[in-house]
This record gives sequence, structure tokens and C-alpha cells, in this order.
Amino acid sequence: MANIDLLWVMFASALVFLMQGGFLCLESGMTRSKNSINVAIKNLADFCLSTLVFWALGFGLMFGLSYQGWIGSDLFSLDFAKASPSLAVFFLFQVMFCGTAVTILSGIVAERMKFGAYLFVAVVVSGFLYPVAGHWSWAGLDGAGGSGWLADLGFVDFAGSTVVHSVGGWAGLALVLIIGPRLGRFDDGSGAQTITPSNMPTATLGALLLFIGWLGFNGGSTLALDNTVPSILINTVVGGCVGAISAGGLRYAVNQRLNVDQFINGALGGLVAITANCFAVSTGSAALIGLIGGMIVVFVSQILEAFRIDDAVGAIPVHLGAGIWGTLATGLYGDLETLGTGLSRLEQIGAQGLGVLVYGIWTFGMAFLVFSAGNTVFRFRVTREEEIVGLNISEHGMQHESEMPTAERHSLESAG
Repeated sequence: MANIDLLWVMFASALVFLMQGGFLCLESGMTRSKNSINVAIKNLADFCLSTLVFWALGFGLMFGLSYQGWIGSDLFSLDFAKASPSLAVFFLFQVMFCGTAVTILSGIVAERMKFGAYLFVAVVVSGFLYPVAGHWSWAGLDGAGGSGWLADLGFVDFAGSTVVHSVGGWAGLALVLIIGPRLGRFDDGSGAQTITPSNMPTATLGALLLFIGWLGFNGGSTLALDNTVPSILINTVVGGCVGAISAGGLRYAVNQRLNVDQFINGALGGLVAITANCFAVSTGSAALIGLIGGMIVVFVSQILEAFRIDDAVGAIPVHLGAGIWGTLATGLYGDLETLGTGLSRLEQIGAQGLGVLVYGIWTFGMAFLVFSAGNTVFRFRVTREEEIVGLNISEHGMQHESEMPTAERHSLESAG
């Protein structure tokens, strides 16, 4: 890998790292202030923990020498001071992807899960679920180690609509089914009750930070600064923008006003959908993929409400719903020569559908089994009293100044 390519991938890694800040702002803004400290620290803690676990175990499972296309068998706990610069930079880029897959779960289960239990989930996803699934499609991206069995069948997922986003979405769906909805969300039997977010401007800032980070997410997946990068970046921007307009417009047509959180999630849905195919579609196709991705976010949100599934920030519609669509759209609209699988159009669509099915069965099934077992050993959910008072206090013993009792606040002000 040439020095300019190393520089580009390192810069892209920094952009993807910025997405952690985007998730933090998005999730803390879309949830209540009594839980915002908990939401914020989860986004930092899960990145720190998943980085350690991915270095020790996950990277080897995902990119080590392949055992029959199913799992990696070396590259565990590498000393990167003795590794080649290209391998070190490749790890840096990939650990950011792992952090993204993990932190998707944070927003889904916000406001009701014990901090320690969430860290257990982060270990399972970063050390097992994500890297094993990733090996099937991305083994050999580092230039060694063979290839995954799904990739050998022609499955293509350029930057992770399924490998990253749907894996996070499937795992989050399993987890939220286990721990249940927040208090007050479906309690009165009259349908879903709106839980007022604490700070939508902060959430909007989070969406913009994610948008910026996505340029590194997709653009850096070339692993080289080549002639495809400009069109990949443009397709990424177009897909995200059209997704926002699509979801926002659909909601406006129904409610006669702009639904801010759906506009935000529509943008993210468009970005997720274009992630799998941004290197192999025209600009017009990118717009169409983003258009449908935004609509899917709205429709899946309605389905979750109908089944009384409480996703606190709408991450399942964004990452799972739009991720499935983007993966299938790769077969529908991807240039076959650029995809390079040697499959016909119909065969490519079949390979993409197989990948969606396999990842759904693996990730949801294994996550549900492991998380259910963990929840049996130590309860994942906080108590009713702890949820009412808020996780800032119950989990961390902290609160915002504005949440303090008036007498206590006045006492502190006088002492100051």
C-alpha cells in the first residue's frame, strides 16, 4: 500500500471515529435528560471496550487465516509495532467499523438497561457476533488469509450495509425483545405514547456528524485513494440527502408538518442503504436507493410500533431496515462488471438475498440465545424505581444541575 493510500485510510479512520460523537449526540438528544449522561458514557465506554476486544480476539476471527471460509485462525493480539504499516492501518480502519456495529445497540435499548449488562453485550458483539459474520464476506481484504464462504458465492457488501449495520440492527432487535419497552411507551393500551426527547438540536448535530463520518466509512473502504473515491463520496451524499427528503416528505404528506426525527433518520437510512453499493451504482441509482431507503425507515418504524417494540432512537428501521434494502439494491442496480462476481443479474440478486437471510439467522438467533442466557444469570434491565428516577442517578450517581432539588441548587449557588 503506497504512502498516499495509507494516509487516505488513516484520514478515513478518523472520519469514521467521528461517528462515535455523532451517535452520542443523536442518542442523548433523542432521549430524556435524566438518562443523557448514561447514554453519553455508553458511547465512549463501548468504543473503548470493543477496541480492546477486537484487538485481542475479533480482528483475528474476522481477518485471520480462513478456516474453510467460516472463521479466522490467527492475527490475535498483534503487536503492531512489529507489523507492517499497511496491516496496522487496516486494523485502525476496521476497529472503527467494529465500534460502529456495537454502538448501534446503545440507542435501541436506551433508558432502561444496566450499564454493566450493556458492556457485556458490547463484548459479545465485538468479540464474536460481528467478527465471525464479517469473516464470511470480508476475509482477505487485508490481502491475505483466504476468502469468506459468502463472498465466494458472489455476495457483495462494499462498506457494510449488512456486515456492519444489519448485524447491529439484528442484535439490537434481539436485545430489545428481551428487555422490553420503556415504562410509559405502551402502558395504557391505547397505542404508542410519544416520549419527548430532551434536545433535538443536539440530535440534529449528531446526524450531521454521522453524515461527515460516512464519507470516511464509504470512501475509505476502497483502501486506496483511487479514481473511484470521488463518485463514491458523491453517491454517499446523494443517498443520504434524498433519504432525508423522502422520509420527511412522506411524514409531511401524512401529518402536514415536518417530523424532525423522521427527517434525521431518513438521512441515516439513505446513508445505510447506499453503503453496500456506492462503488458500483450511478448517481441516479444512488438517488433512487436513498429515496426508497428513507421510505423504508418510516414504514419499519410503524411496524415496530404495531408490534409494541420500543426502539428509543429508531435505529432498527435505519440500520436493519435500510441495511437490508441497500444489500438487495446492490444486486438490483449494481454494475455487474464493477461488482466483478461473474454472476448474472438474477444470480446476483439471489446471492444478495442469501446474504440477508444468513446474516439475519446468524445474528438474531445467536444474539437472542446469548443475551437471553445472560439475562437469566444477571438481570439486564434496571428496576422500575431506577428507571423512573433515571439512569444518570441510578447507574452513575450523577445528575444535571437543572435536575437538582431547588434547595440543593440554591445551596450550591450560595456556596459558590
